[in-house]
Amino acid sequence: MSYIAPIVPDNSPFSPAQCAWLNGLLAGLIGADQAMLADAGTPILAAQPLPVPQAADPAPEQFPWHDPALPIDERMKLADGRPPERRMMAAMGQLDCGQCGYLCQTYAEAIARGEEKSLTRCVPGGKETARMLKELVAAPAAAETAAAATSPPRIEAASAPLAASAPLLARFEGALRLNREGSEKDTRHVVFRHEDLSLGYKVGDALGVHAANDPEIVAAIIERLAAPACCEVDCPDGTRRPLREALLEACDLGRPSDQAIEVLASRARDAGEADRLQALAEGYPGAEPANADLLDLLLAFPSAQPPIEELILALGRLEPRLYSIASSPKVHPGEVHLTVAAVRYAMRGRLRKGVASGFLAERAQHGCAISVFVKPAHGFDLPADPGVPIVMIGPGTGIAPFRAFLEDRRATGANGKNWLFFGDQRRELDFLYEQELEAFRADGLLTKLDLAFSRDQVEKIYVQHRMRERAAELYAWIQDGAHLYVCGDATRMARDVDAALAHIIAKQGGMGLSEARSHLAEFARCGRYQRDVY
Repeated sequence: MSYIAPIVPDNSPFSPAQCAWLNGLLAGLIGADQAMLADAGTPILAAQPLPVPQAADPAPEQFPWHDPALPIDERMKLADGRPPERRMMAAMGQLDCGQCGYLCQTYAEAIARGEEKSLTRCVPGGKETARMLKELVAAPAAAETAAAATSPPRIEAASAPLAASAPLLARFEGALRLNREGSEKDTRHVVFRHEDLSLGYKVGDALGVHAANDPEIVAAIIERLAAPACCEVDCPDGTRRPLREALLEACDLGRPSDQAIEVLASRARDAGEADRLQALAEGYPGAEPANADLLDLLLAFPSAQPPIEELILALGRLEPRLYSIASSPKVHPGEVHLTVAAVRYAMRGRLRKGVASGFLAERAQHGCAISVFVKPAHGFDLPADPGVPIVMIGPGTGIAPFRAFLEDRRATGANGKNWLFFGDQRRELDFLYEQELEAFRADGLLTKLDLAFSRDQVEKIYVQHRMRERAAELYAWIQDGAHLYVCGDATRMARDVDAALAHIIAKQGGMGLSEARSHLAEFARCGRYQRDVY
């Protein structure tokens, strides 16, 4: 009886010569076996091609610079020698906040492919990021080719970030001050109401708020420009509006773009002022005035008299501000709560205020309609298993998502343990959501609550100090599978907390710091260590 010889498939991982040799070998072996079986009277089945071994999935690409606590020069060193899109990614703010319309990785890839022309969309990175991107885009093609030749192959564009929901007009219910009288801080509990809001978000998400610029600043700019407030101008967002409306709603006045500063430089009649403005636009170290807003520049360089439309069109677009949501939709149907710190500080003889925080704390009227949208979280959410313990580290306004986490876990009956580290300046004045947190602790929802109020004693105590004091128990929770969450300031707090965690794991686990940091990196990769920092 005849038989079919096995054939190595065409898509096998062997060369043509190797395939021919293997086919011959297999044919000989199977032929001998078939002859033996035939002599024994055993039925012979047609042989099938050998299965092709499946290649293992490649290890995910690592981005060691993707840490908002790292300074930009350290991030750029970590990305040295990588393809252009990876070095551009390292220049971003590393928050994956979505304010640019992308994630850090996808924004960089869009720029590298030439699909995105704007280099100033990274709000957290600010001018530092924009200038580095400008350098990278302008780098000689030969340098890019050389870098690519020594780096892994470029990958296709990563998936786009989770899309923000369509904006809707929500009713502003108010901004209750959470700090008591006498506090140095002004933190507000902000409430928005709209029936569709609770359907469109989950805990861990952020709310985007379209705020207007300060009318007093706008009036001062119009006066300095000596232009009619009603004259029509083209705006950075593609609309055409009266000048006053454009400055209120469409233009970034707090962070003038390099293009806008160059417009001022080109229209300055005084040569010295033109040179100083050009130095600012190009980011020369020590160029003054540093951190200037548009009004600062107009006052400091009176000889700059640009055409109104040219200046307005060169300004950056006023982007919405994103805030971590501080409520669970299961507990507050039709509402979204925020925890907002009102930003105020003095500079060059003027009181400066945060665009959105000043708007919400001072200018928004109860009952008015404000355009908002939900920005889904990117890697910041509760464990799928309700029995998993969680450790939340959130001083100041970093408490926001953890208030939401606790509300949600209570509403769903999650049985996992909950541990919160919270801190601020003074317990009597700055214990945000004190009654709620104490109630959560009293009824057992909050298993542990550790507090750090920095100004209540001579030596300042912060959340990372409390973590080190609880090292043994904290390590036991980690060993028990706890998920770790950090929310708050990226440059100081998040870096200090990261260092404290590495120290705790190293000491309690009997290992070196580098091995402990590797454990933290692995926790981050598998979703056990998540950060929402800004």
